Amino acid sequence: MAIEQMLDASNGSGPQDDGPQIATLAQYIKDLSVESPSAPQVFRWQEQAQLNVNFSINIEKADDDVHEVVLKIEVSARSQSGVHFLVDLSYGGLFGLRNFPEDALGAFLLAEAPRLLFPFARQIIADATQQTGFPPLLLDPIDFAAAYMAQVEAAQAEQGEGASNGGASDAESGGEPAEG
Repeated sequence: MAIEQMLDASNGSGPQDDGPQIATLAQYIKDLSVESPSAPQVFRWQEQAQLNVNFSINIEKADDDVHEVVLKIEVSARSQSGVHFLVDLSYGGLFGLRNFPEDALGAFLLAEAPRLLFPFARQIIADATQQTGFPPLLLDPIDFAAAYMAQVEAAQAEQGEGASNGGASDAESGGEPAEG
């Protein structure tokens, strides 16, 4: 009896669920650029490259109840001798969100969705660096939830400052910070 109820709920033939529903509809490479501009000389350099990793998240509404989340990761390896390699990846995902609470939408799209995309993007970057003749670069995990919370806290602090300045932001007051 319990198995039949689980099967009914999982195959769509059971009663309609009005709770929040999330589905990953697709994942894809939106843009990938890999360069080793100093090859073949780079393979004779003895110095260790310094890695610089930056990421950003772009969100667009693709359709009703469908959002595109693009995780952009830029990696550069440089030393005194020059550029070892550059990788620029935009890895996208389409997420279907039905009956999703509006107040939780930002947290999902800016923290959870990128967390789901990251392992695939990480593998693409590892493969790309290996294909340029370097050891595979395995990026450390990114704490997207902490980054999202820092962004929320910064926005709240900015709103708090705006309220203490009579509600006008720096941009509204001509770009000059208020002096106390």
